Amino acid sequence: MGCSGCSTGRGCSTASTGLPGGCKNNGSCGAGGCNKLNVFNWLANMELPGGQPEFDIVEVRFKNSRKEFFRNVNNLQLNVGDVIAVEASPGHDIGIVSISGELVRLQMKKQKVNPASPEIKKVYRKAKQTDIEKWQEAQGLEQATMYRARTFAVKLGLQMKISDVEYQGDRTKAVFFYTADDRVDFRELIKVLAEEFKVRIEMRQIGARQEASRLGAIGSCGRELCCSTWLTDFRSVSTSAARYQQLSLNPLKLAGQCGKLKCCLNYELDSYMDALKDIPEVNNIKLETEKGRAFHQKTDIFRKRMFFSYTHEPDNFIQLSVDRVKEVMAMNKEGNKPMDLLVHVEKKVIEKTPDYENVVGQDSLTRFDKTKTKKFKSKNNNRKRGPEGSQTQTPGQPRPQQPRPQGPRPQGPNNNPANKPANPNKPNPNNQNTSGNPNKPNPNKPNNRPNRPNRNNRPNTNRPKPNDTPPAP
Repeated sequence: MGCSGCSTGRGCSTASTGLPGGCKNNGSCGAGGCNKLNVFNWLANMELPGGQPEFDIVEVRFKNSRKEFFRNVNNLQLNVGDVIAVEASPGHDIGIVSISGELVRLQMKKQKVNPASPEIKKVYRKAKQTDIEKWQEAQGLEQATMYRARTFAVKLGLQMKISDVEYQGDRTKAVFFYTADDRVDFRELIKVLAEEFKVRIEMRQIGARQEASRLGAIGSCGRELCCSTWLTDFRSVSTSAARYQQLSLNPLKLAGQCGKLKCCLNYELDSYMDALKDIPEVNNIKLETEKGRAFHQKTDIFRKRMFFSYTHEPDNFIQLSVDRVKEVMAMNKEGNKPMDLLVHVEKKVIEKTPDYENVVGQDSLTRFDKTKTKKFKSKNNNRKRGPEGSQTQTPGQPRPQQPRPQGPRPQGPNNNPANKPANPNKPNPNNQNTSGNPNKPNPNKPNNRPNRPNRNNRPNTNRPKPNDTPPAP
């Protein structure tokens, strides 16, 4: 949640607390507040040489991103965040000190403002409580005044857009900021507004980038707009900046909040221009080879890689270095054609150097060591005696016999002879075929074929018995 002055962009008032601006900082805000275009005074902790007076000009911030320089003619002790009354035409205005000291001299040099210029206005005093209350009342009228002024502009048929209104601190003047494509005759509008609001009216035309800077928004990158946070100079951005960076020329992606090309397209343009110095222009040039003609597909600028494809194989991308592309272009200029785009390198057979861990070429020294083998474990070792005990049988001992129950065997459904199925192996007294297949021989029918002698039962007369002694020679 921002402070009370952040909603209007005026900043954080510190007249009552004396603490630096910021949101709930308790005096520990290092950025100077949550305002637009804050400046860190890196010269604040440096003392001036002896006998040199302090710089008598301060930078004052007003609504949104408007800043001006004022001369401290009364030698007031002004610090960053002080609310002061400054000279205006007519009357006076209320602003907040954003920079004081020697850093103001560097800012004026950067913006090419002459410190000795008589056009620099004066600082009257530190704002009183009545000045601050009147200033806050003027702030509350700005939103309603802007909507009312838009209604009058539509009624008069003016092709203009009133984007912001700023009241002067003493509530005697109002500045209307508008954007328009063509020249607008707003003389009748000024008469209507002066009669309606009873203040002096000033119309000021701004561009689309200045409008976005004053209003502020969130960009496509997810952060606040650069023009409303730190960017002060608006350089022209062309579509060539997007071409050099190989960006798709999509107006929806390249346009910013203001409808113009994004200012961030110029941030990395110098790095791309330096990298493109060594890359040849091959957009309209085709490389001639014996395999066919190749055309350019794309370029990896920072890796110095270029991709080509043959006309008969447009889907096959061939990666080449910049030096190889220059070499092929030089050969084509002389009327020669290489065999292929790629560089053919002869493969050299590299002899394998002997490993110093095994110079002689012998095997490992542990080749004679015996490896441990797992012993076979019987499945009966872990067999339990019964459901009651968990004792195991040790190898070499006979399995203990459990006593059988005495008495007659109980007659169950399986022990009843009447319930037992017929045994096919039992001889059938009637010699009937019980298999159900008439072609299948009956196993119970006697076979009349003679039995063949078993080879294992044949006597071997030539094989000597173990107890027989060999004959004497």
